Amino acid sequence: MAEKKTTKAAAPKAAPKAAPAKKAAAPAKKVEVYFDAVNAGFKAGEVYQVLAAAGKAMTVAEIAKKAKASNEEVILGIGWLLKEGKVTSVDNKIVLA
Repeated sequence: MAEKKTTKAAAPKAAPKAAPAKKAAAPAKKVEVYFDAVNAGFKAGEVYQVLAAAGKAMTVAEIAKKAKASNEEVILGIGWLLKEGKVTSVDNKIVLA
C-alpha cells in the first residue's frame, strides 16, 4: 500500500523587507607626508617623470593621478622643482621649464 504524503499549508508570505539604509561615506584616508630632503627629492623625481612623459602642462590633480601620489606629495615635489628652475607655472598648470 502506498503512503500518502501530507503537505503542510503554505505559510503566509512576509512583507518584503525594506532596503537597508545606505552607509555614510567613509572618511577620507589621511595621508601622511614626510617633509625631509629624501622624500621631497623622490617626489620631485616622480613629478618630473610624469611631466616629461606627458609633454604638456598639467594640473596638480592630473599629476597626482598619474604619479599615484597625493596632492600634498605632488606639491612638495613641485616646490623642489620650482626651486631648481626645472618647472614653471602656465595658466595655473605646471610645465617643464
